[in-house]
This record gives sequence, C-alpha cells and structure tokens, in this order.
Amino acid sequence: VPGLKNGMDYVKLGDSDLVVSNVCMGTMTFGEQNTLEEGVEQLTKAFDEYGINFLDTAEMYPVPTKPETQGATDATVAAFLKTRKR
Repeated sequence: VPGLKNGMDYVKLGDSDLVVSNVCMGTMTFGEQNTLEEGVEQLTKAFDEYGINFLDTAEMYPVPTKPETQGATDATVAAFLKTRKR
C-alpha cells in the first residue's frame, strides 16, 4: 500500500475466509459531522493510502441519532463503494 512504511497488518476474521485490516474505520460521523463528499474522501484515503478494508457501521449512525440524518452514513459508504472496482 503506497504511503505505508511497514504496510498494514491483516488478520483472518474469526473462522471465515475473510481477511481484514487490523485497523477498523468508524463511520459514525458520516452525515452529521462530515458531509457525504468528505466521508467518501476519507474512505478513499483510508483504503488507498492506509490499507484499511474493515468498516464499523450501524443502523443508528450517524450519532447523535436524528430523523433527518438517518441513513446518511449508509449513503456515504454506498457512494464510496460505487467508486470502487469489484
């Protein structure tokens, strides 16, 4: 991963075949403290420059919970994923 001197460490997730970064990125500010564009930029940097591939998401995000921001974190993650090759 460019930008990492020693690289990211990865571990197998439980008994699954999934391999995830040792660092998990939280998304609870996306849609409240961060705009959609800022969240996509942060996710792009985390994945491309730091090798993070593990996200913490929850149906109650963003925090604090408000009806007008419900789903904003999901929309940010979705917008980011749409920029990625599968």
